[in-house]
This record gives sequence, structure tokens and C-alpha cells, in this order.
Amino acid sequence: MRFPLLFPLLAAGLGLLLSPAAHAQTKKVMHAIEYQSPDKPVAKGQAPGLQSKLLSDQNGVKTYLLVFAKGDEVLSGLSDFVAAQQVQAAHFSAIGAFSKATTAWFDPQKKQYRLNHVAGPIELVSLLGDVALSDGKPVVHAHLAVGYPDGRVEGGHLIEAYVFPTVELVLTVYTTPLYKKADPETDLHLIDPAATH
Repeated sequence: MRFPLLFPLLAAGLGLLLSPAAHAQTKKVMHAIEYQSPDKPVAKGQAPGLQSKLLSDQNGVKTYLLVFAKGDEVLSGLSDFVAAQQVQAAHFSAIGAFSKATTAWFDPQKKQYRLNHVAGPIELVSLLGDVALSDGKPVVHAHLAVGYPDGRVEGGHLIEAYVFPTVELVLTVYTTPLYKKADPETDLHLIDPAATH
């Protein structure tokens, strides 16, 4: 058998796969491993452009639209909003885009979040989360997935994310409070549906 064109084509393809230009879109910059305590407080006042609108109120169950402006930090703005509204239980979802973000993975050995800094611009493919009370205060817990220009998607626990150009979030607030309790195995505060305070 003769394959006179096979080897040049394979060589050309291999060269393309190994070229710096081909790696440019898929190469991820590696940073020193950083960790953060789950108890680190969320910064306040980092979403000055946040606007909200009450969409419905049915028997006390309220649905809000929150629209974040360029440069707003989403977790800060959402945390400030639920504190101002005295939210005791809620869930939310959002879409939009970011200039940069930090996600995390919970390391059960260290009992800390391992941080992953994500450079933008990136699409917000999905942001999901809930709100429950911990020590009498509403706490936001969120996970997100972000998309890169080449179609790759990655995600994790939301640490911070800076909006560009917008994030549109729908928040549904319930009348029955939810409470978080300390989990001795992980040191995390987790929702306990049976808890009454």
C-alpha cells in the first residue's frame, strides 16, 4: 500500500496542533495555588450600578429582577440586596458576562476553598444559587459556569465576579425561612430543612 499524501498531512496536522498559535486559545495560565476560608466575609458596596424591579408578589412570594452594571461585583451586590430586603429564603439564576471572576473548589482535606482566577472577557453561561439564614443574617451561596471564546466552559463556587457588560438575575424570595447549621465534618454552614432557627 502507498500513502504518499498521508504522512505530509499528518505532519502538517501535528504541527498545527503543537504550534503556539493553536495553543493560544486553549492554554490556561497556571498560578500558585491559593486558598480562602469559607468564613471570609463578602465585601459590601461593590455594586453601585445595581438596579432592581419587583416583578411579582403573590401571597408574599416575591420575584425580583436585578440588573448589574459594568464593573459591579455580583456577589457583593446580591448580598447587599438580600440584607436590605431582609430575605430569609430565596433562590436565583442569572445570565450575562464578566470581565473577570474567581471561582473555587472546596478542598475537604484543608476545609478551605481552592481559588481559580478566571481572566475575561467571559460569558456567564449559568449562575445558580440560594439564600438562607446563618446566625440571623442572609447568606448567598452560588455556583457558576463561564464560557471562553473557544467554547470551553468551566465553573465552580462563586467567590467574586465583575460584570461586563451586564448580568441579569431573577431572584425569588419565599416566606418560609431557611436556616444554615454548622457541619462538623467540613466546618461549612449548610442548609438544614429541619432547623427552625
